[in-house]
Order: sequence, then structure tokens, then C-alpha cells
Amino acid sequence: MLSNTCKYAIRACIYLALNADEEKKIGIKKISDDLKIPMPFLGKILQSLAKSKVLLSTKGPNGGFCLAKPAKKISLMEIVDAIDGDESFTSCVIGVTSCSTSEAHCPIHEKYGPLREKIKELFEVQDIGELAESIKNNHDSILI
Repeated sequence: MLSNTCKYAIRACIYLALNADEEKKIGIKKISDDLKIPMPFLGKILQSLAKSKVLLSTKGPNGGFCLAKPAKKISLMEIVDAIDGDESFTSCVIGVTSCSTSEAHCPIHEKYGPLREKIKELFEVQDIGELAESIKNNHDSILI
């Protein structure tokens, strides 16, 4: 459902939430090394998130990235929109051009449509802060 790029973007945002420090930003090399994401690929992802105002980016020796607002105010949907757009929640799962409840639809639409709506609702309410808090509480280092 989500592209690998989007999955990396979500992981990077959670990482930044877990390592937030108002005084300094985290460099791309550190993020890349800790998350084991190739630096050039991660750079493009982080720049897209900065362009969408999910992250702040600063250049220079003390530069790096940080969340643009509190983690509790960044929903998964905001990240998905910035990276993949809303196509996962609007297009046909099997690629039929015209597929919606109001018109002719694909054979799986009746079953998949409600699931897609539930996932969209989850992504709209689930925030990065909650995910980071869950990881902290479980002492789970699954991201790094």
C-alpha cells in the first residue's frame, strides 16, 4: 500500500521525534547511518518532507533536520500525502480507470473500499508523537 520511500519517510520522522532536541538539528549522515537508509535516497526524502513543511532543514556545519512542529501534530497522512500523495486512498486497487462507489467499479471494490477508508481514517488520526512514545515506552529499538 505504501511505497518504500514513504515507509522510510515515516521511519525518519519517528526517528527525529525520538531524538528531538530543540537546540540542534540532526545531520543526514547520522540519520542515514542509524536507520540504514542510503544517504542520497534519504536526502531526497527529507527534502520532500521539508518542502511539504513536515520538517525543517538547515544547511551548514551545524545544519540538519528536525520536525517542523510537535510530533503530536504530524499525522501519518501528512507524511503519506507529502511522499506518495493520496493515490493509495483514491485509486483502484487493481488499476481500473473508473472505479468508485457512485459508478461502475472493479470486482474487489465492494470488499476493499471499506478497508481502504478505515486505513485512511487511521492514518489521519495516528500521529508521529504517539508512535515515538510507544517505542520509548516499550524500549523498542526496532527502528534503529
